[in-house]
Amino acid sequence: MGKRAISRRALFTGAGLGTLGVAVGLAVAKRSKAAGNGSASTEELGPGAVPFVLTVNKKARALRVEPRTTLLNALRNHLDITGPKEVCDRGSCGACTVLIDGKPVNSCLMLALDARGREITTIEGLGTPDQMNPVQKAFVDRDALMCGFCTPGMVMSVKCLLDKNPDPSLDDVKRAVSGNLCRCGTYPKVYEAAMQAAKERRKP
Repeated sequence: MGKRAISRRALFTGAGLGTLGVAVGLAVAKRSKAAGNGSASTEELGPGAVPFVLTVNKKARALRVEPRTTLLNALRNHLDITGPKEVCDRGSCGACTVLIDGKPVNSCLMLALDARGREITTIEGLGTPDQMNPVQKAFVDRDALMCGFCTPGMVMSVKCLLDKNPDPSLDDVKRAVSGNLCRCGTYPKVYEAAMQAAKERRKP
């Protein structure tokens, strides 16, 4: 009896399933070991809505959403915080940028449940129309916006930069907003606004 031929499709399918099986097995074993040692607990959430609290702009906000709800969705559609904008919904434009514990994050890529216990700051938490943050004021002074959809994310990225580096170079600013896309092309004005804000913040 001759040997049975193996097709390329069967070969790669078998290899893929084998790798997946090993990965799942290791994950289950790791979880079982952790549970057996009492070093970790498995949290079961869903499939229905889950009640929890988020700290947004220094205020505790209670909400109830499904575990698959993104932070952006939770902010805009459940907490009525509409500064972060939904544009690409895939983490490529930066319009939904918020600060999580002081670091810029695309809120469309983060689950709301994963933001529990973290400090969430949106553009609403920086200032008010009557008392704007220096970054917000600089964006107005330099006319660094057109349609405005990218602006909240740009402001949050610049705010994070200046918190870490009070005296940035133009290249520092460009790197800081490299993940924020402006389809209107207002980048030169954004750079001017960032440099003005840095100067204002350094004043005694």
